[in-house]
Amino acid sequence: MTDELPSPDSPDSAGARAYRRGFKRAHRREDYALDLFAEAEQALTDTARVSRVLLELSRYYNPLIHGPIVDLESRRRVVEAIEAGRLDEARRVLQERRALYEGPPQDTD
Repeated sequence: MTDELPSPDSPDSAGARAYRRGFKRAHRREDYALDLFAEAEQALTDTARVSRVLLELSRYYNPLIHGPIVDLESRRRVVEAIEAGRLDEARRVLQERRALYEGPPQDTD
Protein backbone atom coordinates (compact mmCIF):
# COMPACT_ATOMS: atom_id res chain seq x y z
CA MET A 1 0.00 0.00 0.00
CA THR A 2 1.35 3.44 -0.91
CA ASP A 3 0.68 6.85 0.58
CA GLU A 4 -0.05 8.44 -2.79
CA LEU A 5 -2.31 11.44 -2.99
CA PRO A 6 -5.47 11.14 -5.06
CA SER A 7 -5.22 12.18 -8.70
CA PRO A 8 -5.93 15.90 -9.27
CA ASP A 9 -8.95 14.80 -11.33
CA SER A 10 -10.27 12.59 -8.54
CA PRO A 11 -13.33 13.78 -6.59
CA ASP A 12 -11.28 13.10 -3.42
CA SER A 13 -8.37 15.33 -4.39
CA ALA A 14 -7.56 18.36 -2.26
CA GLY A 15 -8.39 20.65 -5.17
CA ALA A 16 -11.80 19.08 -5.68
CA ARG A 17 -12.55 19.29 -1.96
CA ALA A 18 -11.40 22.92 -1.85
CA TYR A 19 -13.58 23.78 -4.84
CA ARG A 20 -16.66 22.11 -3.34
CA ARG A 21 -16.16 23.63 0.09
CA GLY A 22 -15.32 27.10 -1.19
CA PHE A 23 -18.57 27.44 -3.07
CA LYS A 24 -20.97 25.62 -0.77
CA ARG A 25 -20.41 27.69 2.35
CA ALA A 26 -22.20 30.95 3.03
CA HIS A 27 -18.96 32.93 3.31
CA ARG A 28 -16.67 32.27 0.35
CA ARG A 29 -13.43 32.67 2.35
CA GLU A 30 -14.36 29.85 4.75
CA ASP A 31 -12.51 27.32 2.67
CA TYR A 32 -10.05 24.48 2.66
CA ALA A 33 -6.98 26.74 2.96
CA LEU A 34 -8.33 28.36 6.12
CA ASP A 35 -8.99 24.89 7.55
CA LEU A 36 -5.36 24.00 6.80
CA PHE A 37 -4.09 27.16 8.50
CA ALA A 38 -6.13 26.25 11.59
CA GLU A 39 -4.76 22.70 11.51
CA ALA A 40 -1.17 23.99 11.33
CA GLU A 41 -1.70 26.34 14.27
CA GLN A 42 -3.22 23.55 16.36
CA ALA A 43 -0.30 21.21 15.61
CA LEU A 44 2.60 23.58 16.26
CA THR A 45 4.42 21.00 18.37
CA ASP A 46 4.41 18.47 15.49
CA THR A 47 7.00 19.72 13.00
CA ALA A 48 6.37 16.99 10.41
CA ARG A 49 2.61 17.56 10.39
CA VAL A 50 2.95 21.35 10.11
CA SER A 51 5.47 20.91 7.29
CA ARG A 52 3.02 18.66 5.39
CA VAL A 53 0.19 21.16 5.88
CA LEU A 54 2.38 24.01 4.64
CA LEU A 55 3.44 21.94 1.64
CA GLU A 56 -0.24 21.47 0.80
CA LEU A 57 -0.83 25.23 1.13
CA SER A 58 2.15 25.93 -1.13
CA ARG A 59 0.37 24.07 -3.95
CA TYR A 60 -2.47 26.58 -4.09
CA TYR A 61 -2.35 29.99 -5.73
CA ASN A 62 -3.21 33.20 -3.91
CA PRO A 63 -4.44 35.68 -6.53
CA LEU A 64 -4.15 38.57 -4.06
CA ILE A 65 -0.34 38.27 -4.00
CA HIS A 66 0.17 36.46 -7.33
CA GLY A 67 1.96 33.55 -5.71
CA PRO A 68 1.47 30.49 -3.54
CA ILE A 69 -0.62 30.75 -0.37
CA VAL A 70 2.50 29.78 1.61
CA ASP A 71 5.82 30.39 -0.10
CA LEU A 72 8.95 28.32 0.44
CA GLU A 73 10.65 30.98 2.59
CA SER A 74 7.68 31.23 4.96
CA ARG A 75 7.46 27.45 5.22
CA ARG A 76 11.17 27.31 6.08
CA ARG A 77 10.78 30.06 8.71
CA VAL A 78 7.87 28.26 10.38
CA VAL A 79 9.62 24.88 10.46
CA GLU A 80 12.88 26.39 11.76
CA ALA A 81 11.00 28.32 14.47
CA ILE A 82 9.18 25.18 15.60
CA GLU A 83 12.40 23.16 15.69
CA ALA A 84 14.03 25.92 17.77
CA GLY A 85 11.08 26.03 20.17
CA ARG A 86 9.96 29.50 19.06
CA LEU A 87 6.27 28.65 18.72
CA ASP A 88 5.15 32.30 18.98
CA GLU A 89 7.32 33.19 15.99
CA ALA A 90 5.96 30.22 14.00
CA ARG A 91 2.39 31.24 14.87
CA ARG A 92 3.10 34.85 13.83
CA VAL A 93 4.42 33.78 10.41
CA LEU A 94 1.36 31.54 9.89
CA GLN A 95 -0.93 34.42 10.83
CA GLU A 96 0.88 36.75 8.43
CA ARG A 97 0.44 34.31 5.54
CA ARG A 98 -3.20 33.74 6.48
CA ALA A 99 -3.81 37.52 6.50
CA LEU A 100 -2.27 37.78 3.01
CA TYR A 101 -4.59 35.02 1.84
CA GLU A 102 -7.72 36.49 3.42
CA GLY A 103 -7.04 39.94 2.01
CA PRO A 104 -8.19 43.23 3.49
CA PRO A 105 -11.29 43.18 5.69
CA GLN A 106 -14.48 43.77 3.77
CA ASP A 107 -17.09 46.29 4.91
CA THR A 108 -20.29 44.67 6.12
CA ASP A 109 -22.49 47.76 5.62
